[in-house]
Amino acid sequence: MAEIKDPENTILMELKGGTVTIELLPDVAPKHVERMKELARAGEYDNVAFHRVIEGFMAQTGDVQHGDMEDGFNLSMAGTGGSDLPNVPAEFSKVPHARGSLGAARSQNPDSANSQFFINFKDNDFLNGQYTVYGQVTSGMEHVDAIARGEPPAEPDRMISVKVAADV
Repeated sequence: MAEIKDPENTILMELKGGTVTIELLPDVAPKHVERMKELARAGEYDNVAFHRVIEGFMAQTGDVQHGDMEDGFNLSMAGTGGSDLPNVPAEFSKVPHARGSLGAARSQNPDSANSQFFINFKDNDFLNGQYTVYGQVTSGMEHVDAIARGEPPAEPDRMISVKVAADV
């Protein structure tokens, strides 16, 4: 596992294959970082499915409304919901959508990000400046690479648990 420099701004995501360590970028996207930590601390991301996983592109998850595979899971609705909290305004930056970067999923409205996010499988420069980047996988990317593919996957993988490293 990677060395954790800032436990308050590090996410530990447990997948079936092991732990994914994500360094959050509070200096780049403070509102998105706060939202992720708030939802993680509330346990909202636990058992949420990866509902849209496109080979050579990205793995999307975080629909806390319809994606919880232990509570009211609806695969056909997964990807359409968010949290009970208000949307987060865009925080675009010069940080690229590189392999392992965390991007805020949203609708056509740039200010519609809520709880959903995606992890890039490769450098996706065409997304630069259009979606908020607020984290970077620092270890465990091999576990992200192993997530079941599909839109939605026939048997989706899930985030078993998502915690802020400072709380572990």
